[in-house]
Amino acid sequence: MALIVDGAELATTDDGFLRSADLWNRNVADELARLEGLVIEEAHWEILLFIRDYYRKFQHLPNARMFVAAVRKTLGEEKGNSRYLQKLFPQGPLKYACKIAGLPKPPTCL
Repeated sequence: MALIVDGAELATTDDGFLRSADLWNRNVADELARLEGLVIEEAHWEILLFIRDYYRKFQHLPNARMFVAAVRKTLGEEKGNSRYLQKLFPQGPLKYACKIAGLPKPPTCL
């Protein structure tokens, strides 16, 4: 599959995840979010940039419980809880944060 952003064709998996995280930018994120029925606001960007930084540092994606704990440790209790993250990404916080952030599909997600 492919995603067209700013005239460029970006390869995606059958699930719509980018095949190359290096091709990600804010316009790509906006288009991925649009396809999922989301409009990215500042709160989303904070989580998207967080998960990209996590992946860059550790070269793996956390499971859902580790994701919430890592957000809590870095961004505080108010943002590091399942309810807050579910509100931002109603279809699944870890999976859709990774997808919109241009990262691979987490191995723990269906």
